[in-house]
Amino acid sequence: MITRVELERREEGTLAPFAAKSGRSSGRAVPEGEHPYRTAFQRDRDRVIHSAAFRRLAYKTQVFVNHEGDYYRTRLTHSTEAAQISRTIARAIGLNEDLCEVVALGHDLGHTPFGHSGQDALDECMREHGGFEHNRQSLRVVELLERRYPEFPGLNLTREVLDGQTHRARKPVALNSEPASGEHSSFDTRHSSFRLSPLLEVQVVDAADSIAYNAHDADDALEIGLVSISQLLEVPLWREARDRVERRFKNLDHRQLRRAIVHELIDWQVGDVLAVAQRDLSDCRIYSVADARRAAPITRPSAELAEKKSGLEQFLFDEVYRHPTVLAKRRDAQLALHEMFDVLVNQPEQLPTKFARLTKRDGLPRAVADYLAGMTDRFALEEHGRLVKH
Repeated sequence: MITRVELERREEGTLAPFAAKSGRSSGRAVPEGEHPYRTAFQRDRDRVIHSAAFRRLAYKTQVFVNHEGDYYRTRLTHSTEAAQISRTIARAIGLNEDLCEVVALGHDLGHTPFGHSGQDALDECMREHGGFEHNRQSLRVVELLERRYPEFPGLNLTREVLDGQTHRARKPVALNSEPASGEHSSFDTRHSSFRLSPLLEVQVVDAADSIAYNAHDADDALEIGLVSISQLLEVPLWREARDRVERRFKNLDHRQLRRAIVHELIDWQVGDVLAVAQRDLSDCRIYSVADARRAAPITRPSAELAEKKSGLEQFLFDEVYRHPTVLAKRRDAQLALHEMFDVLVNQPEQLPTKFARLTKRDGLPRAVADYLAGMTDRFALEEHGRLVKH
């Protein structure tokens, strides 16, 4: 049998010296015995996968409401796509794939129903109570809200995984959202590592997240008919990906070409990130985890590709995230969350028992925000119908 000790030994022998090793983890807030045949990061990944918050991602909007079609990405499919890209990058430069995977799978656990529209609505509702931001909410989910183990609240993840989520909670929000203020996890005040660059594995997840949502949001927008291929061909990154595809394949039909372009966009960007990382790891003389944390971010796109990515992101912001159809649904979703928030703050007896208990710890508005943030799109619409009588 291959034991945890053997897996840790293999990590020491095969991973790069600047990779995070599970056998050297800083541990957990609540000490636990080690597992006989799973490493600490593998155990964290499994805890995320088995969490209620992770399951609910299947019914939470990425950009397009999932019950309007089976093709569009949800928060769950986006998270698994980001995890796959993360593992590919990590494997190529000798990083810890398991750590990349758990950070990627857990990075959206705190996301609201209705995507960034829901986040912005809850941030408005919570403006006088610390604000709301989904990355900070992800920390709250894994440190407090999940209740699966009798020994501790949350999932009691390793400090490396929490450090990755803390980093995400402190970085600027995505282009298709508004800045949000909010309370920080208690982890922020206990540890000062956020002043350093994040672990390389966390940097990989940041890069993979961006690669995944840029390519796939464009793909979904094409599928739903919000934008056309001709519009996207005005974007240099998309047009160059099309040219690369057509140099290799001839006579592709419309759907084949679109899927080939999406694949090329991902493959091209992954290759670019790897080339930059290889160069910077050498030039900056990165020989350990400590070296990597003291250096500027390593896993990032080249300056040339970053500029082209920015062009695609601006296109998505202007033509997709701000499309009249999307904005109309955004307004409906935000109104529903605002109305439910107001009802529950004024009628706290309507809160489920779990969240009613949280009012004593964190106050009524935060408990209401926790309840609303955990809803799926479908349940939010059903609960709105129950709570708000028109």
